[in-house]
Amino acid sequence: MDNIGFEVDEILPVIGGAVTGHGANCVAVYRNGICEIMPRSFECTTEGCYAGTPIPTYGFMDDIELRNIQLQFPSARRFSGEAACTEVRVRTDRGDILVAVQGDRNKPAIITYHDLGLNYSSFQPFFGYVDMRALLENFCVYHVNAPGQEEGAPSLPEDYMYPSMDELANQLNYVMGHFGIKTFIGFGVGAGANVLARFALIHPKKVDALTLINCTSNQAGWIEWAYQKMNTRSLRSRGMTQGVLDYLLWHHFGRFPEDRNHDLTQMYKNYFTRNVNPSNLSMFIEAYVRRSDLGICRNADTIKVPVLNITGALSPHVDDTVTFNGRLNPNNSTWMKISDCAMVLEEQPSKISEAFRLFLQGEGYVAPLSPTKIVAFRRLSDAERRRPCRHSSVIRITENPISEAVVC
Repeated sequence: MDNIGFEVDEILPVIGGAVTGHGANCVAVYRNGICEIMPRSFECTTEGCYAGTPIPTYGFMDDIELRNIQLQFPSARRFSGEAACTEVRVRTDRGDILVAVQGDRNKPAIITYHDLGLNYSSFQPFFGYVDMRALLENFCVYHVNAPGQEEGAPSLPEDYMYPSMDELANQLNYVMGHFGIKTFIGFGVGAGANVLARFALIHPKKVDALTLINCTSNQAGWIEWAYQKMNTRSLRSRGMTQGVLDYLLWHHFGRFPEDRNHDLTQMYKNYFTRNVNPSNLSMFIEAYVRRSDLGICRNADTIKVPVLNITGALSPHVDDTVTFNGRLNPNNSTWMKISDCAMVLEEQPSKISEAFRLFLQGEGYVAPLSPTKIVAFRRLSDAERRRPCRHSSVIRITENPISEAVVC
């Protein structure tokens, strides 16, 4: 023991009860910024130590008892958000469609349109996000579902002629007439973004602004056409096969999604397998793959309303959004690429909510939100998630904590 030497920064007595079995008979030794708890009975006789200073011993941790341990496991990922929606059937010239209404109908309208394999429930987590709730106090959101894409939808008749992309865009006129909407702000993803872009081209006075994610402005290429043809054939004959599932995951997340976000990928796998009607999805995919070019040009006819064009750096649709951006008017359009993600609404909701809020503020649709109000909503959200505990001194062990650090 004489050969042991160390530097002692500070010695403090341990308050009774902090360590079961020792109490006041222990001291806390701070050495080089590290605290160690030692019994008083051991004394240091080496040079450089104070008289009565404990030396390192082994086995003193055997008497420490951890009490009132509670395990907190992260809840399973799911689509449903905190805000409730009212589902309404709207009659159109090509059959009824489901529209989910979220908010006060007397307020300005936001119309959303979903991507392949999804429905309005895919927007629920984003519009229920804490930063979005402060913004949506000023709007009413109308989530439009493509025919037969809602959860639990019955299979469409075999002789049913599924609407083309232009006809899907025309159905929005029936939605506006049903709810008495004069103008709206569009929010679309993928195939839904293409539908909203077509509507804005034909009816520019009915659209105030567009936020489009992974929007494609040209027709399908040969490779996409071949893949989608195989997918529609498999969906009709064999249902949701592994090949179709892999393609949908690639469409939404790009390459190697499980390496980046395993729980999110697993949630979508389960959703595609259990909640999607394969026959109806095949019709929607076939309508999308047969889409025509938007026919827009930066120096000629293009979308006249302000456009926020967004994509993820890992998305397979980055090049499509770049092409789309080159065909828009640079004076009223913005292109954004969010780093380290592909499905931006799920992987980077804070960045998209901030971009959407600033976009609307720049167009004069909403007043700037004060930092105090945003903080108040965040505190309210944290208070709703916090569960009361009987014991004051509790050690909480959380499995797989998710970092809140975001880089854009």
